[in-house]
Amino acid sequence: MPVSTTVPYTLTRLGVLMAPDPAEPFEAAGVLNPASGRTPDGRLHLLPRLVADGNVSRVGLAEVELRDGVPVGVRRHGVVLAPDEGWERGLNNAGVEDPRTTWVPGLGRHLMTYVAYGPLGPRLALAVSTDLRSWRRLGPVQFAYQPDLDTDLNLFPNKDAVFFPEPVPGPDGRPCYAMLHRPMWDLGWFRPGEGVHLPAGTTDERPGIWISYVPADEVHADITALARPRDHRVVALSEFPYEELKIGAGPPPLRVPEGWLLIHHGVTGYAPSGWDPTTQRVEYAAGAMLLDPADPARVLARTAEPVLAPDTEDEKAGTVPNVVFPTAIEEVDGVRFVFYGMADTKIGVARLDHTP
Repeated sequence: MPVSTTVPYTLTRLGVLMAPDPAEPFEAAGVLNPASGRTPDGRLHLLPRLVADGNVSRVGLAEVELRDGVPVGVRRHGVVLAPDEGWERGLNNAGVEDPRTTWVPGLGRHLMTYVAYGPLGPRLALAVSTDLRSWRRLGPVQFAYQPDLDTDLNLFPNKDAVFFPEPVPGPDGRPCYAMLHRPMWDLGWFRPGEGVHLPAGTTDERPGIWISYVPADEVHADITALARPRDHRVVALSEFPYEELKIGAGPPPLRVPEGWLLIHHGVTGYAPSGWDPTTQRVEYAAGAMLLDPADPARVLARTAEPVLAPDTEDEKAGTVPNVVFPTAIEEVDGVRFVFYGMADTKIGVARLDHTP
């Protein structure tokens, strides 16, 4: 059954919400790619990635200021997560990067996925919180071995992980907490000459969106089970010109009448090996897809063109030029807003509209 290219949602940019404060050394190299959530008193907050000199990232907390129901600025409340653990640091690098948070009512917690930039490069990690301020690490993600893939997902760098906000049907029909993520198959960055190692059944080496599951009853018995997902499978790979190099999930999936709305990013251009973003000559644009509520590994529709592409000066000039990188969605007075990184330097906000 062919996938539709009609996704009835659009993004309208509203401007810059947060820019680096010259008086804050932790922000010297940028504020970007925020998570989001509400504190117990109902106040809306962002959890931006704060980048200090030396490309060392921390996760901050900033309350969103509203004017007539529209986000217009932030008030900073310091750092809530730093690369304090040994596995979040290497000899010449460190960072907790690109947080994504999902409020999970069934668990009564915010669930944060983030990238721990440790000795072996970017790996996924989890933390949980009830108030956005104090976070309990669940540790690095430990992907269960799956014989039919003929590989070990724990070998590979991984990014762009987000959880669904409620249990979804797993492969066997059981209610599961599900995580989208993006493995990267090229190991040449770590062991020169090693190259690409694809799992069985995969022929496209470009990084794409995968899904893994944890049965809900196991999570309710022991929340650390979230860090041990299994039943891994592909959701989507690059398909359209604006996704030529790779794709990855953006904000946590949003339940809409048509299914699960996933705003994602697609990348074109040239990205050399290694993890220094300043060496890239790329463009990041935002697309959208709808996932099947009965089987969230199945794509019902996806946009053949971006719903947001770099256009303003703030999106076209920065640490990594030509980047819009959506990472959070929040609703204010019935209107949904998407928060996104701008050129790896600032944070922008756009309004999400339904277009029947």
